[in-house]
Amino acid sequence: MDRTAVKLWYDPDGDYMEVIFEKKAGYFRETEDERVMEKVDAEGNVLGFSIMNVSSLKGKPFEVALV
Repeated sequence: MDRTAVKLWYDPDGDYMEVIFEKKAGYFRETEDERVMEKVDAEGNVLGFSIMNVSSLKGKPFEVALV
């Protein structure tokens, strides 16, 4: 899979960011961090992720495993 192009979208009013690695049908599912959802396809391959309340991360690095 070629992941050279990444789509990033940020909504400052909603304080929401979405990063898509591959434009493909899929759905969002929860991760271990309630602020982060991962987008996966039917086989469970990660297509991207979203972060809610992005401003809460300012100055606070965090780590989430995308399965």
